[in-house]
Amino acid sequence: MRIDKLLANLGYGSRKEVKQLLKSGAVKVDDKMVKDAKQHVDPNTQTVTLNGEVIEYKEFIYLMMNKPPGVLSATEDYAGETVIDLLELEDQVYEPFPVGRLDKDTEGLLLITNDGQLAHRLLSPKKHVPKTYFAVIDGEVTEDDVTAFARGVVLDDGYETKPGELKILKSGIRSDIELTITEGKFHQVKRMFQAVGKRVVYLQRISMGPLQLDETLELGEYRELTDEEMELLLENKEK
Repeated sequence: MRIDKLLANLGYGSRKEVKQLLKSGAVKVDDKMVKDAKQHVDPNTQTVTLNGEVIEYKEFIYLMMNKPPGVLSATEDYAGETVIDLLELEDQVYEPFPVGRLDKDTEGLLLITNDGQLAHRLLSPKKHVPKTYFAVIDGEVTEDDVTAFARGVVLDDGYETKPGELKILKSGIRSDIELTITEGKFHQVKRMFQAVGKRVVYLQRISMGPLQLDETLELGEYRELTDEEMELLLENKEK
């Protein structure tokens, strides 16, 4: 990778600003000053320093966010705030994107990465990656609903969903449930409950594949995945 591209990608300035940094003699590769912006470096085997500080390069970034309501699961939107807008600039420079979508008013676990291969595997219908949601339902959820979801329900457009695992946590005028599905159709959880005559009033994703939502994350907060979470995800990537 060219040294100017490496530094620009890591947020050390525009290409023009990075060239000025190089001209000033502030950048070294393996203790040798580098002023030529076109010089190629291998950040995985060579040590790059800026003003004596080692620059840590990583190709991919993996973030877990507790998505707040009112924010779009998109990389950019001219009308509203996106989950990428919530990231620090040092993370935005990796040009990450949300893996899948959560509705604007839905909260919870959202994986944000720039690893397209991993994202594809997590989203591929062939992989049947389970996603679990906690929801509050306006209406009494019954064992008949559990049975219906286990068979698959017909949505408003005629599509019959794959089986879903519905757990009733509390049943009454307002019911609390957990639902695990392996698909990601548009507004799927809400439409599945519409199919049995009920309405979702609160929705939160609590897991996706091997990832569980970190309950210590406040709405809008995010963190890098732990080594253990990365191992679980990469196992998933290789399957």
